[in-house]
Amino acid sequence: MTEPTPTLFSDDWYRLRLLHPSGRAIINKKIDAPIRVVIDADAANEIDDQFAIAWALQRPDRLCIEALYAAPFSFAHRKSTLTKAPIFAPPDAAPFASPQIGMERSLDEIRRVMSFLPSSRQPIVCAGSPIYMPSKTTPVDSAAVQHLIQLARSIDDRDEPLYVVALGCLTNISSALLIAPDIASKIVVVWTAGFPSHAPHINKAFNLEQDLWASQILFESKVPVLYQPGYHVGAQLRLSLIEMRTYVNEHSKIGSYLYSLFTNNPLWPILGLDGREPYSWVIWDIICVAWLLNADWVPSHMVPSPRLNDLLVWEKNDQPKLIREAYAVQRDAIFNQLFTDLKTNLS
Repeated sequence: MTEPTPTLFSDDWYRLRLLHPSGRAIINKKIDAPIRVVIDADAANEIDDQFAIAWALQRPDRLCIEALYAAPFSFAHRKSTLTKAPIFAPPDAAPFASPQIGMERSLDEIRRVMSFLPSSRQPIVCAGSPIYMPSKTTPVDSAAVQHLIQLARSIDDRDEPLYVVALGCLTNISSALLIAPDIASKIVVVWTAGFPSHAPHINKAFNLEQDLWASQILFESKVPVLYQPGYHVGAQLRLSLIEMRTYVNEHSKIGSYLYSLFTNNPLWPILGLDGREPYSWVIWDIICVAWLLNADWVPSHMVPSPRLNDLLVWEKNDQPKLIREAYAVQRDAIFNQLFTDLKTNLS
């Protein structure tokens, strides 16, 4: 006798929806099939998106990557606080250029990463929003938004949800939710940014602060959310130069490309770093892929969704939904698997 289906958007529904797919497969007595995924990435702003995209595409046994979307980004809102801007960078390549240029550069970078991977692992790539949301009620349409809506609507209610892995700001995803609120029952958004929902700190997190309205919509909408705080959960995913040299560089084409990014990080110029000294770097975004591959690597629990106010601070939500929030990571297990997967089946 099968268990009754929980009422849509009830607490029990969110608890079931936000189980790891392998756990839900056990409950439903179904085969633990590859997870359907789309990835929304600001892939040109630094180097962590590329690691996450490459890792996801290297695991077709566990992840069916349906599409890759380019997200807008710009460092313009941080220009006054950054220590050093690139003096000789052309205007259209500068990190302080428009979100549209950031999105276009991310589109190019996604395709560049894919060029180092087997031709059998080449999902559709879509351009995303050229601007941030102009108001909390005004979506920004794009090819990525339309593809996400159509793909989500194609999913039967009896099927597993589509996992939307958000590696940047949420403009594309929140726009899709505003245009087509019905897709909230079809998808699960996996996002990394900011502090834990109980923390009192100002969320000066790049993914969160660029498009504040889009970030607010994620927690106020009905969509199920797996929230993975960057501080100080994802921040534990720090990778060293010696590990890159030993386990990644020259082990594969994509490994060598990721090593070149690691040793020529595009954030160095605007942070005033020269990269000549031994160093390490946080590869934030792989936390999203890690949970999809193995929930034990990213321990999490169910909590009431917070409200994000206009000052970037979490506060109590009077009408919360349940979300799943990460509170730890198994750093070594994640990187050990990443190193193995980056050198698999590549010539």
